[in-house]
Parts: sequence; structure tokens; C-alpha cells
Amino acid sequence: MLQSFRYMAPRTRPELLDLLAEYGSRAKLLAGGTDLLVTIRAGVHKPEVVIDLKKVEGFSGLSWSQTDGLVFRPTTTINEVLQDARVRKDYPLLAACAHDLASYQVRNRATVIGNVVNASPCSDMAPALLCLGATAVLSSKSGERRVLFQDFFIGVKRTILRPEEFLERIEIPAASAGVKGDYRKLKRIQGHDLGIVGVAVALKGGKLNIAVSSAAPTPVLVQGLDAGIAVEAAVEAVAKATSPISDVRCTKEYREFMIGTYVRRLLQEVRA
Repeated sequence: MLQSFRYMAPRTRPELLDLLAEYGSRAKLLAGGTDLLVTIRAGVHKPEVVIDLKKVEGFSGLSWSQTDGLVFRPTTTINEVLQDARVRKDYPLLAACAHDLASYQVRNRATVIGNVVNASPCSDMAPALLCLGATAVLSSKSGERRVLFQDFFIGVKRTILRPEEFLERIEIPAASAGVKGDYRKLKRIQGHDLGIVGVAVALKGGKLNIAVSSAAPTPVLVQGLDAGIAVEAAVEAVAKATSPISDVRCTKEYREFMIGTYVRRLLQEVRA
């Protein structure tokens, strides 16, 4: 059953910052709601206030410029990412991760920022953002902080966000356009179920980045490997960086096996 809370829908950024400064950890932000409403209904979160971001001016859509690169705002949905021609052409790894997130109906509501702020170890968007060198822009009344996504996640369902802050933008550098990469996700059922393990590989300028989800308390990045590294050496590097567990979805050993399998397959693809 849904918990009782106050609903607020600011229309300007200053209004939002004032609300965050006032309520802090007693507030939850609503964009798509595909995670938040589920956790409120389950009693996991019991916010005093739910602040809707969808009416804030300038918080929708995505953009690209040579200076800022590809920019996602608080209410940019997963399907908006998939429908963007530049993303499909210049950021194929990002499109691949977005395509494997849930179902079409959920992707119509789910947002890129919501997916990573939730800080699930099985986040679908995190592997692409890690591999492509994305930056998180965190805002509050005190100003902005810019952090690389490799520093954004600090534990299961935990990020470096402070109670009075929100993730205002995700910026993927223009230099990452054209990076060759792909993503593989293992699910319990075909279609849109939650992931057992996900692996992304990106190749740029003689270097390899490999990111893995569902294999540690946070999504994991192994970066800067030489493009010519032996396949088994790459598999070993990823194995050392991850710490999969056994749970209701599968065993630790199966996760380890599939991580190695996907790394081998993806290396073959990006080197082709």
C-alpha cells in the first residue's frame, strides 16, 4: 500500500533547490517513478515529501555540442535516448545498454538519471557511462560538483549525492563519440527481467574499457587496458576487479563463468 506523503511540483530550478535545502533526506525526487513508486509501495522508502521534476523548466530532453558532448537532463527517458539519431550513430554502446533496460513501456517512463541514482549494482546504463568517461553534475544551493561516474557509486543503493543535492546533468564527452563498443546482458528470462550479469566493452584510441554490472556492490570499471591485450589476460583483469555472489538469481560460479564468456565474445566483436 502506498505511504502517505506530500506532493510538490516546482516549476523552476531555484524552487527545486529551495525544497531540497529545506527537506534534504526527508524528500525523494520523482522523474519516471519506475523505481521510486515501487519502493514507496513496498515500504522501503517513506518520504515526507515527493518532489516531481517533470514540470521544472529545462529539465527535459537531451542535447549535444562539441563543448559539452552528449547531455542528459533529469527527465530524459530511456526511449528518448534510443530514438536519438546521434546516439545511435555516435554512441552505439549507450544505445545497446538502453535497449536492454526493461520493456518498451518501462523505457517510456524510466530516466537515464533515475537509473543511475538508484545505484543498483545491476544498473543497465552504468556500464556505458563508465566506459565512455561520463561526468555527473551534482547541484545544490551551494553550487555544483562534477565527478566522474567511476567515483559516483559507493555501495549498494548508495552514491556520493548529499541530501540537499540532485543529479542535474550527465555529460558524455564529445571525444567519446564514435567509440566502438557493445553490451551483453544475461537475464533470467528472455525480454525484460532483471539482469544476472551485464558486460560492456569499449575500444578507443588503442585502449579498452570494460564495465560489469551485477558482479560487485557497485558497477565495476576496468579501464585503460591495451587494445592488444590477450583475451585471457583481459578476462583475468576483470575477474580480479569483480566480486560476484550467489543469490536467488544464480550462483557465484555461474556469474563468473558468464562474465568471462561475455568478455571473450565482446572483445572479438570490437576487434573485428
